[in-house]
Amino acid sequence: MPSEAPDHTLLLRLKTRQLLLLAALDAQRNLGRAAAAMHMSQPAATKLLQQVEETMGVPLFTRQARGMAPTASGEVLVRYAKQVLTDFGAVRYELDTLRAGLSGVLRIGSVPGAVPELVAPSLIEYKRRHPKVAVSVMVETSNVMLAQLGRGEVDLMLGRLTPGNDAEAFNCTQLLGESQVVVARAGHPVFDRASPSLADLLGWSWILQPAGSPQRGHFESALHQAGLHRRLDITETASTIVITALLEISDMLAVMPLSQATHYARHGLLRVVPLDLPVHVPPIYLVTRVDRVLSPAATAYVAQLTPLDAVPGALGSAGAST
Repeated sequence: MPSEAPDHTLLLRLKTRQLLLLAALDAQRNLGRAAAAMHMSQPAATKLLQQVEETMGVPLFTRQARGMAPTASGEVLVRYAKQVLTDFGAVRYELDTLRAGLSGVLRIGSVPGAVPELVAPSLIEYKRRHPKVAVSVMVETSNVMLAQLGRGEVDLMLGRLTPGNDAEAFNCTQLLGESQVVVARAGHPVFDRASPSLADLLGWSWILQPAGSPQRGHFESALHQAGLHRRLDITETASTIVITALLEISDMLAVMPLSQATHYARHGLLRVVPLDLPVHVPPIYLVTRVDRVLSPAATAYVAQLTPLDAVPGALGSAGAST
């Protein structure tokens, strides 16, 4: 039977080595290899596993023909163990930065479309106000960023929820709404037409977000709704650098948020195709986890990023852009 002991009693009985073993066993799916990874004997690892199972009152792993697999209860505790290890890594890094004379760590996750209008200007001001904070920025699509936020690898994200995520698990504040546009190099033949249609563009090669990403889904839905079913020549990437580099030296086309396209257009790298693209995406939100307390460094960034007229609210399961 599961243990009915109070939470604090169970927590006192759990050992760090037990949590490390659970994470290693989940990764290796073999008790011998997990023991070797922890530099202990297999009997010692077996005893540790038995102890944590006795503490929790449920079996955590089952032996199979080719190794071991977590039970449903084991998956829950493995997830907790991994979260503890991730949190400790973040704490250790923050302590290292404090010893180096910094005043904290800020880890931002962002979709590419939020960089020109939100991330870049806000970071310039933030670093001016808090020069001793160590800042890192990770840029990916919303689905990837949400996974990293869930694992505690970033403190907050600027993006959107994607289908399958529980909106009640996140605090969401609306920051930026914008349209999506088609972009190409300045000398692209597409600009020979005064008003090209979406159908006129299908003969060119495209650079799109990977299959399954929100922006890709919206774009493909727009094609289907317009009755356009032609198979496209597509190169997939979520990297802004790859997208712009390919566009500069080819006649490929891509879809970008307007602010991002405007940023590159100012530098003469790209040009917006004069087309009303029927791709409608939700606005960009500041997203944090309900169950996590922000660090002082992250709290200061959120306070700076969310003006008094920002629109708070939950994101539903509607699809999203990058």
